[in-house]
Amino acid sequence: MDLDRLQQQMSFLLEIDQLKTILRQTYISDRSRQENDAEHTWHLAMMALTLKEYANEQEIDLLHVIKMLLIHDLVEIDAGDTFAYDIKGNEDKEKREKAAADRIFNLLPEDQAQHIFELWDEFEVRETPESRFCAALDRLQPMLLNYMTEGVSWKKHDIRKEQVLARNAHIAEGSQDLWEYTQSVIEDAVEKGYLKD
Repeated sequence: MDLDRLQQQMSFLLEIDQLKTILRQTYISDRSRQENDAEHTWHLAMMALTLKEYANEQEIDLLHVIKMLLIHDLVEIDAGDTFAYDIKGNEDKEKREKAAADRIFNLLPEDQAQHIFELWDEFEVRETPESRFCAALDRLQPMLLNYMTEGVSWKKHDIRKEQVLARNAHIAEGSQDLWEYTQSVIEDAVEKGYLKD
């Protein structure tokens, strides 16, 4: 056994426990508190397992999808969760997240760090069928929680229907079916007063 390698792996695993402390703007479905990034990641992995049949391309590699979902928000340990509708906060998001990726992923042995970097880059660029499906789920999940909480986060930040539609439009790149579903949920949210028209 290579003890140095094992120690690097353990350091990484202990470091990413901090993902549990990063709060998102979205509330969990019972409205009792904000969701954290680790919960978001778990929920996305479960969505991938459950909703794979709705991917635009049926031959996607589900394990590859789940790997991307598990690592995509690790950078938020350092960079924080940037609210989707925060124009100012999104200006330097890419720079902050790249610096975080460099620090966090490089806790691993070089071969594993390289693999994690590749997965993270693939997720960010959205050029593969798997990454487009991941991105679709990553948009769908908070929208569903906003709907389930009767728009708690939408109302808190005075978000409007046009913003939610624009933010979520690329769901169609990964799943046309889930995009059609998303649009129907958004319309229902407006009708019920959860979201301003």
